[in-house]
Amino acid sequence: MTGTGLAVSIRAMATEFTLGAEASCSDGPCGQVIRTILNPATRTVTHLVIEPRHHPESGRLVPVELVEAGVGEIRLSCSLAEFDTLEPAERIDLVEGIDYGGGYGAPEAVMGYGDVGAMGGGVSASGMGIGMSLGHHTPTITSDNVPEGESEVVRHEHIHATDGEIGQLKGFAVDPEDHRVTHVLVREGHLWGRKEVAIPVSAVTSLDDGIWLNLTKKQVEELPPRS
Repeated sequence: MTGTGLAVSIRAMATEFTLGAEASCSDGPCGQVIRTILNPATRTVTHLVIEPRHHPESGRLVPVELVEAGVGEIRLSCSLAEFDTLEPAERIDLVEGIDYGGGYGAPEAVMGYGDVGAMGGGVSASGMGIGMSLGHHTPTITSDNVPEGESEVVRHEHIHATDGEIGQLKGFAVDPEDHRVTHVLVREGHLWGRKEVAIPVSAVTSLDDGIWLNLTKKQVEELPPRS
C-alpha cells in the first residue's frame, strides 16, 4: 500500500478514538478517555472508559453508541447527569473471610483493643480503644470493570513487531457503521525520531499483554507518517 493510499483510507474514516483525548457531554466536559474496551473476537470497540480529572472513582463505561462520529475531541450524545448513571469503570469487590481492624494489624495486637484489662491507648478495660474507635471493616479490592469476554487496552500500551517493540499505542481508527477497528494508531520510534503511523488491523495478531503485529520493525519504519 502506498503512502497516499494509506492516508486516504484513514481520512475516509469518520471516527478516531485517541487515548488521552478530552471528552464532552452535550452540556459540558466529562473527562478524559483513559481506556478502550474491545471485543477481541470481532475486533470492535464496545466501550470507552472516560474518567473525570482527579476523580478516578467517577469514571464510567461509555457504550460506543453514545459517541458521536468525528476526529479529535470525543463528544457524547448524553448529558452530564446521564453520564453519571452509566456503569462505573471500576469494580469494588469484598475480600471474604477477613475482618480488618482499621490499619493497625490484627485486632488482638492493637493496644487498648478488646477486653485487655489495662489502660492501653487511652482506653479502659471496656475495650473502647484504637481498634474500636476506627471500627472493623472488610477489605476491598478495586479493579477495572471489563465486560465478560472483552479486553481493555490502556494508554501507552506497547506495540510489538515480530523482532521487538516498536512504539506505543495512541488510539484506534474505527468504522463508524459497525465500530470495527480498521487501523491501530501508533507512536513509533524514539523521542528523537518519533512519528505517528497507522497500521492496518489485519497486521494485528494478538491483544494479549500489548499489541502484537506480524510486521517487522523495518516494515513499520517504512510506513509513511500520518499527515
